[in-house]
Amino acid sequence: MFDRYKYYFLAVLAVIVFVGLNSLYVVAQPEQAIVLQFGEPIRLVKEPGLKVKMPFIQNVVIYDTRLLNLDPPAQEVVLNDKKRLDVDSFTRYKIVDPLKFYQTVRTEEIARGKLAEIVNSSVRKILGRITLQELLSQQRTQIMADISSAVKKDAEQIGVSVADVRIRRADLPLQVLQAINARMKTERERDAKEFRAKGQQQAQQIRAKAEKERTIIIAEAEKQAQIMQGQGDEQAIQIWNDAANIDPSFYAFYRSLEAYKNSLADGNASLVLAPDSEFFKYFGTSDVRAR
Repeated sequence: MFDRYKYYFLAVLAVIVFVGLNSLYVVAQPEQAIVLQFGEPIRLVKEPGLKVKMPFIQNVVIYDTRLLNLDPPAQEVVLNDKKRLDVDSFTRYKIVDPLKFYQTVRTEEIARGKLAEIVNSSVRKILGRITLQELLSQQRTQIMADISSAVKKDAEQIGVSVADVRIRRADLPLQVLQAINARMKTERERDAKEFRAKGQQQAQQIRAKAEKERTIIIAEAEKQAQIMQGQGDEQAIQIWNDAANIDPSFYAFYRSLEAYKNSLADGNASLVLAPDSEFFKYFGTSDVRAR
């Protein structure tokens, strides 16, 4: 009997604990809550702490009150000058109207998808009005302000306040970058060929000029050498003439010795001359003044 009451007591206690747990909920410091009854919002709770609700017929949806980040994938945007860019943006937002947020998007996951559509649409719309040159100019600040303004206006419809929208990077598509790199490479190779051709032309001109100067210098040197040789020969002849005038017989004797030397230098040479020939007039006498 006692055991049966014990089981009843435990069952009642379990029911009380279960009902109590379903009657209580906690709102943390960085959170806000909406109490729903049969799916309809009946109360907004922004104060943190332990709260009470009716069990089973009421449930609670918790939303974050902090500044949240949205980082959607990069998208391709066509500018007004038909240039294509891969634009990567990020957004910071906060849930400021939980009731509207719940009525429009319900969950934060759906909200991120909706907000990403709003951001991408605003980016395409604003950037579609400008050119690449304007995007890279000082107008960039005003362009970002226009995008933020457009996103903030549309985000208010889902109970979200957008703090900032920024373009992290805007790059040309991969195919365009490859085409640009190929064109730049071709242009650089063409410039290199032109520089190389100009260098070879200048080298040929320098070599031709150097060869011309070398020829002129050698010709001038040979000319000067011939002139000096002629002057030397002239002085030598003059010296010989002066020497011959001083002692004609010695000069004749010396010239005969030179003739003997030149004629008899080759051991195989043969001369056929008469013994009393003028060629042998100095043979057999030591007097260089003979005859």
